Amino acid sequence: MRGRMGRPGLIGMAARTAVVAGTATAVSGNVQRRQAGRAQQAADADAYQQQQQQAEYAAQQPQYAPAPPAAPAADDLTAQIEKLATLKTAGVISDSEFAAAKAKLLGI
Repeated sequence: MRGRMGRPGLIGMAARTAVVAGTATAVSGNVQRRQAGRAQQAADADAYQQQQQQAEYAAQQPQYAPAPPAAPAADDLTAQIEKLATLKTAGVISDSEFAAAKAKLLGI
């Protein structure tokens, strides 16, 4: 028996369409993966270059000594002097100890 000549039947058309669609999907997927890989490589190169520039900039900056500790705030200083006064009133510290501690707090 001879096969049918001429136009393909419905099943033949469906098979051909499936093959074309599958091929197009495979090609499209490969193109997308290749483009994503190139974009990732470019982003990695940019990040590396930026890190190198930051390292060079940091190396060029002068190094300073750390800032001295800040003096206690006025409220904190007042609270500490009041605490000392309370200890003096309670008899825990003497007048000379109170004066020495107060002078130390005030930086005198």
